[in-house]
Amino acid sequence: MGGSHISTQTLRARTAANSRSAWIAAIAIPLMLLAPALWNGYPLLQWDTGGYLARWYEGYLVPSRSTTFGLYLHFGEDSSFWINLGINALATLWILQLTLRVLGISEPLRLLAMSLVLALTTSLPFLASTLLTDIFAGLSVLSLFILVAHGKRTSIPEKCLLFGLTAFAAATHSATLAVLLGLCCVGWIARPFLRGRISVSALTQGSLTIVAGAALLLSTNFALSGKLAWTPGGYGVAFARMLQDGIVAQYLRDHCPKQNFKLCPYRDQLPATADQFLWGSSMFNTLGRFQGLGDEMGFIVLHSLAEYPAWQAKAALTATAQQLVYVGTGEGTNGWLGHTYGIIERFLPAQVKPMRAAQQQRWHFDFTAINRIHIPVALASMLLAVVLFGRGVLRRRFDDLTLLAGTVSFALLGNAFVCAAISGPHDRYGARMAWLATMVVLIAAARQFAGEDARDRSLPPRQEVDDPDLVDLVADRAHVIAVRNVEHLGTRNDLPERRG
Repeated sequence: MGGSHISTQTLRARTAANSRSAWIAAIAIPLMLLAPALWNGYPLLQWDTGGYLARWYEGYLVPSRSTTFGLYLHFGEDSSFWINLGINALATLWILQLTLRVLGISEPLRLLAMSLVLALTTSLPFLASTLLTDIFAGLSVLSLFILVAHGKRTSIPEKCLLFGLTAFAAATHSATLAVLLGLCCVGWIARPFLRGRISVSALTQGSLTIVAGAALLLSTNFALSGKLAWTPGGYGVAFARMLQDGIVAQYLRDHCPKQNFKLCPYRDQLPATADQFLWGSSMFNTLGRFQGLGDEMGFIVLHSLAEYPAWQAKAALTATAQQLVYVGTGEGTNGWLGHTYGIIERFLPAQVKPMRAAQQQRWHFDFTAINRIHIPVALASMLLAVVLFGRGVLRRRFDDLTLLAGTVSFALLGNAFVCAAISGPHDRYGARMAWLATMVVLIAAARQFAGEDARDRSLPPRQEVDDPDLVDLVADRAHVIAVRNVEHLGTRNDLPERRG
């Protein structure tokens, strides 16, 4: 009785301490994630923000601007978009906590420490503080991982939220949808080799998030524009990347004598980069932009793929390799965002004054010093994540850490290929995913520090703990041993009653 009393008191004390730590983490982590916006005095804006904001008001489809994300921003307008940033931060907190929980290392102080390191060394707080789709690119990779690899360790409401978050993220950006689709394909291919770690039903659920995301995007496109169509612009963006690689100029030289393209008179005056062509003062504007050149750009893209397959493959692989090292924070988040400012002034005049008063609009943001930390950390983390995955594969140890490292590694590679091959390498595309690798490294370090017995010790799916206060406690090494010893003794003592 005395020993039982002491153990109960100890458990209650640890539960109370964990409860206090959980409240501290729940308050501190969102504040850390939104620190850039709080210092700025207004949500951070980016080159592309205005295009998303305008979707509700303009009522038609434009290239590469998801109406789903446009509606998401519209719902937060009355709060000057602080509701959107709050959702960004809370979704990030939830996904980080849930990831650690299913991996069996969910102590609040550990979550707080990891979040602090991520906030100081990665782009994560800037992603959460910016009115852009990028925060959901990384979160959706983790939500898909949990849903597929650890769905049995989550409740039904959590599964529904994970499914909804993944589908919403897929609908906010075509590149995110492509990365998630690629991860599902890898999962189906790898499943026979994973010794039952992933079930058919879990992979089916994960794959259905892609279908749901596509349906959501088509629905919002129809609701706002009256057209049941995909977001336009894919051919135009790919065309610009091929122009930057010199493929378009060569195609025009080969075919202009025979085919009357609108671009033929300009074939010797093409800009050097995709950004100059699409967003600068180029013949693209003169010829009607996407509406005037859309069909011609699509024709050239498809036919140049057929005529120069080796060149196209080499250009795509080169761009992918470049994208993997383009991980700087802050691209497009500077003090001059003419289109975005114009959209806010036109449709949200009440927000012009606070927007103009923000630090960003007064050119007080400089990412030079920040990237002296972020870029080395991102590159080192990506390399270590691949090493962790490779070591697990070589040892044929497909534990939780190996699966997570593999998921993140494939997500980084898929993101680099999709973004670079279509749009060309940009720091923004790399920075929105690189923090995932840093998180993998931090999880590996936490497990190493906790010791061998703490690795891969999350509760098996068949075990349930009714008391929510004990869920986090049983993940601790000492309590895992204690619980298992009690179970062992209980099994041995379950003997038939002696007959008198």
